[in-house]
Amino acid sequence: MLFRSADDARESLNVHVAAKGAEINAKYGPHIGWKELQRILEDRSCVRYPCKIVFDANPLQPGEFAHPVADGERPEDGFTIYVHPLFMTDLGRVPLLVFYQLVLINYGEFASPDDAETFGAAALGFSREDYYQALCAMADGLICN
Repeated sequence: MLFRSADDARESLNVHVAAKGAEINAKYGPHIGWKELQRILEDRSCVRYPCKIVFDANPLQPGEFAHPVADGERPEDGFTIYVHPLFMTDLGRVPLLVFYQLVLINYGEFASPDDAETFGAAALGFSREDYYQALCAMADGLICN
C-alpha cells in the first residue's frame, strides 16, 4: 500500500488498530479482566511478541502507570510491561493500562497516543471518551497517592 503522506499512514494505522481491538473484544470479550488479559498476551494474533506483566514502579516515570521495556535487542526477545504496584489490588483495571501499552509493542514508535486510545477502547468495548476518562482517573490516582 502506498501512502501519499505521513497523515495517510497514521490514519491507516488508526483504522487498523481499531479493527484489531474489535477483533480482540469479539474473541475475548465482552468483559476482559485479568484472566482474559493473560490469554490475550499469549495469543500471537493479538500481541506480536512475548509479554509479561511485572508490578514495579522503579522503571516508571513519576505519574506513569505502565510502560513496556524490551527484554533484549530484538522484539522477538519479548517485553516486560511494568505496571505501577498500586494496581496489584485491582487486577480488573490492569487490562485498561496494558492495552494502552500494547500498541507500542505491536506497532513500535510510529504508534501514537491516539492509536493507543483507539485500540484500548475497541478492545474493551468502550467509547474512546470513556476509555480516556478511565485512564485519566487512574493516572490521577497515582498523583494523589
